[in-house]
Amino acid sequence: MIQLVTGDILLSNAQAIAHGIAPNDHFDSGLALSLRQDWPALHKDFRHYLHTAHPKSGSLWIWTRADGRRVINLFTQEPAPSEHAHPGRATYHNVNLCLRELHKLVEMEKIQSLALPRLATGHGGLAWDQVEPLIRQHLGGLEIPIYIYTTYKKGVPAPEDSK
Repeated sequence: MIQLVTGDILLSNAQAIAHGIAPNDHFDSGLALSLRQDWPALHKDFRHYLHTAHPKSGSLWIWTRADGRRVINLFTQEPAPSEHAHPGRATYHNVNLCLRELHKLVEMEKIQSLALPRLATGHGGLAWDQVEPLIRQHLGGLEIPIYIYTTYKKGVPAPEDSK
């Protein structure tokens, strides 16, 4: 069940939050910056992961909070051309790959609910009217609540209906 909501995704009650980033992302803007500020250990662990795994666009990396909730980092964007450069843009190809992997992960890990923003449309630069159908195609068949935060409102919990 996919539900479009308005509010602050960081206040979501979902078991997992998924968002798009780039390999070697700096977590210095958008939702990634908010995640870095609220959960500094995420960014620290991400930096370590980058140096050991060298992730590729189209893959994902999972970070688990102390309370068991997860942040699923989807590598929807191309990497920055150099260490101090801005990450590249997202691609529909990478979004497709990430959503396919996310679907598998949700089933394998038995994730009970998922929240995500308008994936790859902010700093990723993609068009929401083309990304939303991809989300519905890849995640619409999951029998869990999926909350897509279409409008951000800091500090405002979204009405998440688990029916």
